[in-house]
Amino acid sequence: MSDKKEKKEKKEKRKREEDEGDSDDDGPKKIRLVSPIANPLADKKLLKKVLKCVKAAAKEKAIRRGVKEVVKALKKGESGLSIIAGDISPIEVIAHVPILCEEKNIAYVYVPSKEDLGAASLTKRPTSIVMITSKPAYADAYAECEKAMRAVLPSFG
Repeated sequence: MSDKKEKKEKKEKRKREEDEGDSDDDGPKKIRLVSPIANPLADKKLLKKVLKCVKAAAKEKAIRRGVKEVVKALKKGESGLSIIAGDISPIEVIAHVPILCEEKNIAYVYVPSKEDLGAASLTKRPTSIVMITSKPAYADAYAECEKAMRAVLPSFG
C-alpha cells in the first residue's frame, strides 16, 4: 500500500514542478511558445552571454527597445546587435526585422522569452526586440557576444 502512495506523491510533486516551472532548465515551457520562424534560436550558453551583454548595455544607456525604435535605428544605419524575442504573437510584428538586419550586415539572434529580454534590458515590461550598440564600458562582452551570434547566423551565399 505504501508503494502506491509514494508513487502517487512523486507524480503529484512532478506535476507541481512542471506547473510552477521550478526545473533548472528554463527550456520546456518557453520552447513550446517559440515561433517556428525564430531561427537562429540562442542555446543556453549563448542566451546567457546575450542577456548579460543586454544588461550591461542597458546600464550604459546604449540600447534601443521595441520594434519601432529598432527599425528606425536600422534604417538610419546604426550598427549593433539585434536580439529578438521568439515568443511574440503575432509574429508578423517582427518578421521583417531579420531581413533588415541582413541587409545592413547586423548580427541578430532569437531568444526564447520576451519576459527575460525585458528583464535583461532593465524594464518591468516584456520586450519584443532590443538593439545594443558598442561602448567601451562593456566592449569585451560585446565583441564576444557578436562573435558567438555571427557563428550561429544562417549564411545565404
